[in-house]
Amino acid sequence: MLICQGISKKFGNEVVLNNFDFQMSPGEIVGLVGKSGSGKTTFMRILTNLETLDSGSVLIDDVFLYKNGQLASKKIQSNYQKKMGLVFQNYALFPNLSVIDNIIEAPSALDGTAKTSIKDLKEKAMGYLKRFGLEDKADMMPKQLSGGQKQRVAIIRSLILNPSFICFDEPTSALDDANQETVGSLINEISEIGKGVIIVTHDNDFADKTCSRLISSTTFK
Repeated sequence: MLICQGISKKFGNEVVLNNFDFQMSPGEIVGLVGKSGSGKTTFMRILTNLETLDSGSVLIDDVFLYKNGQLASKKIQSNYQKKMGLVFQNYALFPNLSVIDNIIEAPSALDGTAKTSIKDLKEKAMGYLKRFGLEDKADMMPKQLSGGQKQRVAIIRSLILNPSFICFDEPTSALDDANQETVGSLINEISEIGKGVIIVTHDNDFADKTCSRLISSTTFK
């Protein structure tokens, strides 16, 4: 369970989030919708530890990222971040790394080789690549991939850490209709294996088709 209580955030005098409560369970697909600048991305960045909050609590199961406004220790932050994945809007693949090295970069950095060998990570990555129809792209560089292929690699990179929840930032913004349908199917598949999915989007049609629940950013304040 992901639980947020009393989340507040200001930038200068502008209130972005005001005592906002939120919770969701694994398997749900929740869409955050609303106009630009209304706080959707800020909330997502707080959940993924890319932005600080002013007050409130954030936890997954029994692991607090924030408790009563206090940020957890680095060790606990690391434990939290293993439970929360993120797929960036622009995919954020490392251009100098191959597809498979992009995928294993985060788990090898978080765990080192003591718990999980590079060989084991690559085998796990290849399993995901095969599942997502990208087995033949493992040794390619990101610049050799289409937008839809980059999106799938970014999803695999998030999944390989086995998070309980995954945030998607505008997942359809750079995709044509066919690839939007593919991403929607992948998100539903991720939900069906028990992952909670949070989608920040301006695409109301995609949100209506894909999400099990919608939250308007008008409720943030």
